[in-house]
Amino acid sequence: MATIYEVSELAGVSLATVSRVMNNNAKVSEKTRTKVLDAMETLGYRPNAIAQSLASNRTNSVGVLVSELHGGFFGFIMDGIENELRLANKHIIITTGHSDEAQEKSAIEFLISRKCDALILLTDSVPDDYLISISKTIPTVLVNRKVERISENCISLNNEQGGYLATKALIENGHKHIAYIAGPDWKVDSHDRLLGHQRALKEHGISYQPELFFQGDFNEDTGFDGFNELTKAKLTFTALACGNDEMASGAMKAARKQGLDLPQDLSIVGFDNNMFASYLYPELTTVDNSAYLMGKMATDIILKSVYKQDDIAIKNVFEPKLVKRNSIKVLS
Repeated sequence: MATIYEVSELAGVSLATVSRVMNNNAKVSEKTRTKVLDAMETLGYRPNAIAQSLASNRTNSVGVLVSELHGGFFGFIMDGIENELRLANKHIIITTGHSDEAQEKSAIEFLISRKCDALILLTDSVPDDYLISISKTIPTVLVNRKVERISENCISLNNEQGGYLATKALIENGHKHIAYIAGPDWKVDSHDRLLGHQRALKEHGISYQPELFFQGDFNEDTGFDGFNELTKAKLTFTALACGNDEMASGAMKAARKQGLDLPQDLSIVGFDNNMFASYLYPELTTVDNSAYLMGKMATDIILKSVYKQDDIAIKNVFEPKLVKRNSIKVLS
């Protein structure tokens, strides 16, 4: 088996230069990099990852904790993280916390035990003090959560503005009787989206009516159940805003089972801009959550602070955008 010393001799460069090439160091010229890579290919040399990590005190891996592996939101975030890491020749280790404090802590400890160079965490249940403590021992970036004491390492979406945009789109199309299906209130993003919904109503002189509110859990079945519960109320509504696209999809299914024609009998707007939103009928008007870009930006913080990649601009808060399709009827 070829050694790094043989690669060095064949390429005519120092051991340090070979090491820089293997670690994808930008300080090596392209001509020298090509010489080293050609020598490695000729000799059939394969770098020893364990030896590399011992020498550099880096494993070139980043640990990622998400709540679930299913769902478009988490998929887009992981896609943004993985793509950016792969371009930097780094690797991703993924685990889940299922929005449970004990499981989240166990998952974080697991990632630390794997000697990850840094962590990207999407947590719901562990307290702020725990996250602050973790950040003192290993570089940590939080996604979809803001902790003031480590805010420079937090990436989030302006969810309140997103909730506002969703309901405002209904109001601007003539709707005044608007129901709302929310995600769990203990989740900050869900709570903020509801606040945005309420702000849009108040701004346009429309009273918020608790009878037109249902709290779901971000899953499709609670959108289905939520719509059925809302229709039991004596108050009628011509439009429905949902805290995410999955619940909107469930609500659309329930509405059709009740014989409603969409959007003629019911206008609906979602949140997240999941991939399936444009395949629903009617195509779902929704709010884009910048999930891919948030994952990418979280990775960029690590590339800049841990792997010392320069010229990376950091953006901590993303602004949502309304994606107009054809699920809203214009009332005269």
